[in-house]
Amino acid sequence: MKLLVVGGGGREHALAWRLSQEAKVWCTPGNPGIAEDVETLEVKATDTDGLIAAAKNLGVDAVVVGPEDPLVNGLADAFRQAGVPVYGPGAEGARLEASKAFSKDLMAEAGVPTAAYANFTDSANALAYARERYAEGTSLAVKASGNALGKGVVVADTFEEAEDAIRRMMDSREFGEAGATIVLEERLVGAEFSLLTMVSDKGYQSLPVAQDHKRAYEGDQGPNTGGMGTFAPILSVGQDVIEETEARVVRPILAALAARGISYRGTLFSGLMFHHGAVRCLEYNVRFGDPETQTVMRLVGSGFAEAVLACARGESIPPFEVSGESAVTVVVASGGYPGDYAKGLSIEIGDLPAGAKLFHAGTARDSEGRLVTSGGRVIGASATGLDLASARAAAYRAAAAVRFDGAFFRRDIGG
Repeated sequence: MKLLVVGGGGREHALAWRLSQEAKVWCTPGNPGIAEDVETLEVKATDTDGLIAAAKNLGVDAVVVGPEDPLVNGLADAFRQAGVPVYGPGAEGARLEASKAFSKDLMAEAGVPTAAYANFTDSANALAYARERYAEGTSLAVKASGNALGKGVVVADTFEEAEDAIRRMMDSREFGEAGATIVLEERLVGAEFSLLTMVSDKGYQSLPVAQDHKRAYEGDQGPNTGGMGTFAPILSVGQDVIEETEARVVRPILAALAARGISYRGTLFSGLMFHHGAVRCLEYNVRFGDPETQTVMRLVGSGFAEAVLACARGESIPPFEVSGESAVTVVVASGGYPGDYAKGLSIEIGDLPAGAKLFHAGTARDSEGRLVTSGGRVIGASATGLDLASARAAAYRAAAAVRFDGAFFRRDIGG
């Protein structure tokens, strides 16, 4: 089997690493860490014609698209039109992530349990609505409708915080056009978890449930990030909860898409919360989560590549192995992230404990070939263990082995 992975972050590193254990894998454009595990190309994820040519020249059986932006821009559609099977939804299906307003409306149409909400394209109307809700004692989450790289959500304790977020998103356009439309959503309270479901024309298969830590600092303090670490499985989320979630969150939204004539192949990421003991859907993403994938790929085993290929072809998904171990990923980030941060800082990596793996996200080579930082989230230190405690201990030893000026990581992942 031959596969081409498109992307160059930690998610794509984890996918390429896992798939390469069962298939010949290329990754484009990749990064220095990915290049240590598979052959990389120099075709950018935005170069549709170049990607199609590369896939055909390599004779790959399927392409796996990692990031959301190429999916939103129709890359999967282009591959399918060129006769290349691809793991990832077309642009219409990718609207689930590209537009939170569309996603919330479709949830309501499909009867998916979610928070009460309203969509706005005018800041004055949004502020009036928010003022009324806070006067009633209801606090809100303010969400940019478009893709803001995981940072476009503000959980506002007070009206003043909501007002500030609304003005920054809509008037100042802090997130560009992503904030032209916003969603004001009733704030839910509870434990969050993520369910990644592989979807084909002929069925679906969910992966181990993971929990992400979105805030920058310990104790879930500080601004939202793309994710500072994950662990899986969540022992408190049993098979009964997974089956309920599939029945109430996964199947209805896929049926709603199908009713609109939208075929969906790829990963459906359901962002979920236990709210007063019941599962509520916070959001959908249309690709493997980041950093959830770094953790989940440590737990899937033989047969996973065949399952990916089956999804790309729209066939029934064959079974694949899932380890009974635990896995933890700790993100080592640049000082200042998710705000401004320096790039080009030299990275040193010490000895890693047994069972650990570093997934590169924001790394590059400088003109002298040295490994340097190139992003906010630099490396995901991932480890497995017989239980959560042992996996967590190994992941933190691995994170401590990654050194560069200003490096920081949360110390409560999986704690």
